[in-house]
Amino acid sequence: MSTPLKKRSFEVEESGSEDSDVYSSENEEGEAYTGGEEIQVEFEGRNPCDTDYHGIKQLLQQLFLKAHINLAELTDLIISQNFIGSVVKQGDVDDCQDDDEDDDGRDDVFGITSVINLTEKKDLECISQLRTLLVELSTEHGTDRCNTLIRTLLDDESKPLGLIINERFVNIPSQISVPLLESLSKEIQRACDKKQPFDFSYYIFICKLYKLDEKAKNKKKKKGKAGQEQEIVWSNPEEELIDQAADARFEFCVKNDMDSGLSGNWLEDDITMIPYRRVLILAADKLDMVINTIKETIES
Repeated sequence: MSTPLKKRSFEVEESGSEDSDVYSSENEEGEAYTGGEEIQVEFEGRNPCDTDYHGIKQLLQQLFLKAHINLAELTDLIISQNFIGSVVKQGDVDDCQDDDEDDDGRDDVFGITSVINLTEKKDLECISQLRTLLVELSTEHGTDRCNTLIRTLLDDESKPLGLIINERFVNIPSQISVPLLESLSKEIQRACDKKQPFDFSYYIFICKLYKLDEKAKNKKKKKGKAGQEQEIVWSNPEEELIDQAADARFEFCVKNDMDSGLSGNWLEDDITMIPYRRVLILAADKLDMVINTIKETIES
């Protein structure tokens, strides 16, 4: 079992930017949240365990939305291989506590970083569904080269394909991705040293991003304000650096998969951001290089 990550503190600013307003709601007194608050929260990575089931499944749900994936089985798989990957929790919570004293939310799962073998585990329903989904999406949205690469990787059992899940709630700073990804890379290497099935040839990332609505963008240009809004927003900013190193990619809109309450206007001047998913294919031997790039960028 992997060692829990070193505790690190982050100032989490609820600024109303990125997709925080997409998921905003009213509080119990009916007063709308206005943002602009700053709180100090200490997070740490821990081994996934049974008590994390619902938290992990919720994070998977916000990634896959209405895709036909057995998320219950996928969650069980992530927990069963708890020597790989980490869940993000508040730093003062006992690991995998058995009691029910979590009413204050301190035992919530704020993120999950792990890797799933899409080749060795293909007989599981959730993995079969993921493989089918990748083929269908790449056929519809990818280039011929990208579609061929995905089909080749899925069919070639001598070159295992890993799905890296890098999911967390909004407004948790990207700094936390560095120890999480570094730990994942080390755990993968330890598993390989023990001849476990984690010697991947390529990794798949499914990234969340938002694009400025084209109609709204044209409207802003007519007003002479073109270029003031960021046209692409990455839910996890570090994934933009992974995208730059990726060997292939394709993307697709998920606006119709979002609940109506989660896809409204959320930038100033009624500018609408449209939700997308971008699938990245990264050669496994690039992972450590990309992690170093993320670390250097965040520390600069």
